[in-house]
Amino acid sequence: QVQLVESGGGLVQAGGSLRLSCVASGSIFSFDAMGWYRQAPGKQRELVAAITRGGRITYADSVKGRFTISRDNTKNTMYLQMNSLKPEDTAVYYCAARPPSSTLFSSWGQGTQVTVAS
Repeated sequence: QVQLVESGGGLVQAGGSLRLSCVASGSIFSFDAMGWYRQAPGKQRELVAAITRGGRITYADSVKGRFTISRDNTKNTMYLQMNSLKPEDTAVYYCAARPPSSTLFSSWGQGTQVTVAS
């Protein structure tokens, strides 16, 4: 099974930026889609952004215009550029991958903490 490893989280002031990376142990091109989820304390995990093999992108309404998802198939890496961060963006961010012919993201990273101070 492909392993996913996130990095790039940290503490940032409101209005600041962070870039998360997700490196896969195998080819990310084999996945039908990849995405970033987040989970804040006491809340359910939610989809932040996703990108398909064909490049179709979706964003949660709460991050549209501030976050940008991208992927580099040559590096087996997916990114999440987060700008204009808000305290409500504080959460553990997870990288996830969806195999072909599946509706579920079944491969997950260990998560990286993002904390936005007001």
